[in-house]
Amino acid sequence: MPEVLEVALKLALLAALFAVLPLLVGQAEHKVMAHMQGRLGPMYAGGFHGWAQLVADGVKFAQKEDVVPRAADRRIFKLAPAVALVPYLVVLVVVPVGPGGQVVLDLGLGLFFALAVMGVGVIGAIMAGWASANKYSLLGGMRVAAQLMSYELPMVFAAASVAMAAGSLSLTTIVDEWQWWWLPWQAIGGVVFFVAGLAELRRPPFDMPVADSEIIFGPYTEYGGLRFALFILAEYAGIVVLCALTTVLFLGGWHGPFADTQLGWLWTLLKVAALSFVVIWLRVSYPRMREDQLQRLAWAWLVPLALAQLALTGVIKVAVEG
Repeated sequence: MPEVLEVALKLALLAALFAVLPLLVGQAEHKVMAHMQGRLGPMYAGGFHGWAQLVADGVKFAQKEDVVPRAADRRIFKLAPAVALVPYLVVLVVVPVGPGGQVVLDLGLGLFFALAVMGVGVIGAIMAGWASANKYSLLGGMRVAAQLMSYELPMVFAAASVAMAAGSLSLTTIVDEWQWWWLPWQAIGGVVFFVAGLAELRRPPFDMPVADSEIIFGPYTEYGGLRFALFILAEYAGIVVLCALTTVLFLGGWHGPFADTQLGWLWTLLKVAALSFVVIWLRVSYPRMREDQLQRLAWAWLVPLALAQLALTGVIKVAVEG
């Protein structure tokens, strides 16, 4: 098969997955929260086990009027939802799903590329808060910026630990070099990476930028209709990307018991699904943190733990290779 055609087919498949997986996570969140919190709507909408809840939400967003505040920066206001969503699609380009070239683009600096582009997605929320001409939106945007600066550092340190262990920044090479005994060795880094990623996505209990009891809905206060739906979709897409990166870096990607080279992608998807359930579980189980608690968690706990993981990796790497 010509290389250009192969890349085009991979991009088409990636776009299809990007259109489906975030919606599946959204539907799963409806169902899990309905079971855990006794919510009736998501259990009965449409009849069989509430299958129509997601459809109802989509119709609701499509029917709402698209309003732009008079004093808003119209260009930035309209661009912000796309800036929040598109980077997560770009990140998936370098995430390997299975062995033997089951990745759209295998970059030598794939890990650096993925973390950098994920940071761009957060800028969409900052743009929305700044452009809305609303003090609550502005406060939400400032909180988004504060979380990005606080949690990007431990996230990068934790990812650097795995890259050091594998001796490469290529995500494909990291999975190829992964060994089962890395699980206990890199466990601290995995927890730090996952928690920091949740904070960057502003998922509960790290949703201070959208604290409805304080600042209405933060950066998204002035948004309605499909533009608001794009921000929600970006959140679910971010969950898929975070779980995929955690799987590739810390859980061995396509490696698994009785793993066949042709079915390695199945192990990747199963691990991503399990981590997505953990994300939803945490949302249901823990209350929102205060702003000071959120910052203390980053600087007093996650950063030292990530540095300790980095030092441990250096010691073990020298001992093994020496």
